[in-house]
This record gives sequence, C-alpha cells and structure tokens, in this order.
Amino acid sequence: MSVGFTAGRDGGVTIALDAGEASILRSLVSQVLGLVEPGATGQDPLERALGIGAAEEPSDPVLARLFPSAYADDEKAAAEFRRYTEATLREGKRADAETLLETAEQGEVRLTQEQGQAWLRALNDVRLALGVRLEVTEEIHEELADMAEDDPRYPAYVTYDWLTYLQDTLVRALW
Repeated sequence: MSVGFTAGRDGGVTIALDAGEASILRSLVSQVLGLVEPGATGQDPLERALGIGAAEEPSDPVLARLFPSAYADDEKAAAEFRRYTEATLREGKRADAETLLETAEQGEVRLTQEQGQAWLRALNDVRLALGVRLEVTEEIHEELADMAEDDPRYPAYVTYDWLTYLQDTLVRALW
C-alpha cells in the first residue's frame, strides 16, 4: 500500500502507486464518471444552449448524494436551483474525474496544485458514491475491525478505508 501523498517543493504533491492501486483508482473513478454523464437539458433550444437542465432530484441515491438538494425545506426553490446549476456541477465532476484518469498511473505520480485539488474532489466523489452503496455510517472503523476477512463486504470496506486515507494525506499535503 502506498504511503500516501507528500508535499512537493513546488506546491504540488506526489504519490507512488503500485499497479493495483492505480488500477483500482482508475476503475472506481471511471464508474463515477459514468454516473455523472451530462444530465438531460430542457426541450427549448435556448435552455439546451445554456445547459439548463431537469429540475427533479435524481432517483439514484448515489446521484442524490453527489447532487444534494440545495433547499431541503423548499421543493420549488430546490428544483429551480438544480435546474440552473446541475449541468455545471456535472461538468466539474467530469473534469475532475478525467484529470485523475489522465494522471493516475503506476509509479511516482507528480501533480500540480490544481491537479491535486481535482484529485481531491474526484476522490471525494468516489468515497461518497461507495459510501452510499455500502451504507457507511460513522461506525465504519469499528465495523471494519470486527469484520471477518472472508465477509463479502470486506474488500469494499477496505477500499473505502484506503480512499479515506488517500484523501486525508492529500489534504495534508496540499495544505
């Protein structure tokens, strides 16, 4: 397992990934990239040109977590906000995921400050998606400590824990 991210002298960050780690990161980020495809836009040509999207909250719990409602107590305001912002949010998540996919490779990976921040956002999206699918709670560390290695959930929980570690070391290296 990698030792996590370290700060570079130029403001960037570095991590050494083995082939398995690079492959896991690329696979998970590719899955999230598939989830955050451009959303449906309105029928009006001007709405399509401006990227104005659908107003309804996603039915997929992962997408609902990645694109939470801005106004929990006001459905109309939440729908209007979503309509004008979700397309841009999706573009940003896709760009971050693509940056990670372009730079995650076996061996020493050197990232600029900007690339490191894109990785941070992409790792966060992967953790959110995996956390929803695993129904992760605050007690994840206790659950993992008590979980038998032959439990079918074990590899996914260990992966989630590893992603948390990477995110933590990246935050520390960037700041």
